[in-house]
Amino acid sequence: MNQRHPRRPAPRPPEGTPARAELAKMARSGLAGAVRVARWADNALGPGRDGATADGKATLSTATAERAAADLGLTPDQVRADWDTARLAGLVEVHGDSARPGWRLRAWDRDDSAVLRGWVALFDAWSLAVPEPAGHEPAAVAEVVSAMPQVLSFLQLSAGPVPVEQLLDLLQQRVTELRTERCEVTYEPGTEPPAAPAEATDVPPASLAPLLDWALGALASVGALTYGAGQATLTPLGSWAVWVKLEQICVAAQSPAGNIEQSAEDMLRGCAQLRPNAARAEYRAWLAARTVGSAVTELIDAARGEDALLRGLAFEALRVVGAPAEPEVRAVVDEPALRPYALLWLAEHDGLDPEDAHEVLTREEATWLWVDTAAAVADHGEAPMLVRHLESAVQPTVPQLLDEVRAVGHPRTVQVLVALAAAHPDPALAKAVRRAAFQVHTGG
Repeated sequence: MNQRHPRRPAPRPPEGTPARAELAKMARSGLAGAVRVARWADNALGPGRDGATADGKATLSTATAERAAADLGLTPDQVRADWDTARLAGLVEVHGDSARPGWRLRAWDRDDSAVLRGWVALFDAWSLAVPEPAGHEPAAVAEVVSAMPQVLSFLQLSAGPVPVEQLLDLLQQRVTELRTERCEVTYEPGTEPPAAPAEATDVPPASLAPLLDWALGALASVGALTYGAGQATLTPLGSWAVWVKLEQICVAAQSPAGNIEQSAEDMLRGCAQLRPNAARAEYRAWLAARTVGSAVTELIDAARGEDALLRGLAFEALRVVGAPAEPEVRAVVDEPALRPYALLWLAEHDGLDPEDAHEVLTREEATWLWVDTAAAVADHGEAPMLVRHLESAVQPTVPQLLDEVRAVGHPRTVQVLVALAAAHPDPALAKAVRRAAFQVHTGG
């Protein structure tokens, strides 16, 4: 049952890349202004704080921006710019017309991974950091955004300054390829393929130059590169981020256990026998090949099924997704079958230690989760595992556990109790568990 797969060697960043701690220090420095404004909003506008906005929500109205500027010694425009950066980096999370601190803000001073993930989120959102130049068709802007990963890869491989003229040539080639691919049509065998429309291959460099200038300027504004004197150079953070993105593509192409093309349910089943680290690698590969929205929807749909093991694994995969899954996870809190899993996920997302996260559950929710986990063990595990699962119950005694298990109304209660009775070596305890199963079955 335990299938072993060859481990992919841990990739190493390019030679000369600073250590993660140094990269995190650079990211903290670059995002210091955004952190300052986010913390100001948390302290000044949080629920119950004196002087909160009239509606009691942490919204950045004109009055709020002016107040923050006065408190921080900045201009309102600087406050708004730092606020936008904080949003893009996940330091604040906006829900409708209100905002709250993101989990990264809570972990900012102690967790280098949180800092680097925040900076990569900002790097991913570079096209939103600076308004696009006026007078260009949205389709042309979208083409440049789609082509920039290749430009960035070239900069990363160059490992030094690159003339803008050279980047413009590369951008022109890539946009031409994109247009040609978009204009491809099928034709009957034995006939000549139709000529591509002129606009598919004719991309004047002059039309792309302003957009390249905008793209490089936006990437410079988020700290990914330096841009000036007719050349561009990736910063250490930018070079590392491009390498991270290339590695994600490689992971997607080299799914360790071959589940990348499977549905969420089949992928989770394929991960059931993997060790935790190998399973997380598989989740990352599967996620890298999909848009975040569709992947989260698939995982939550899999969690709604009857297999309790998949329910737990789906939320483990959602932990790998991280912050982008938060709205969808929050939306299922009222579904009884998913509520305990969602509450634990949200507690950890908000910075609670995983070992303490169970404290957010009520006694009834914890009991329901115990039964659901027992169902997963009964279906997929071995008898000793089910016996050991008794130790994880919140109830201090078995009779008390049985009373509360019967009351919680989990649909798998009877099957779980029957399996536990069959597995437990203590005849007296097994008899009590069988009696409880019979009572639940008969409604007694």
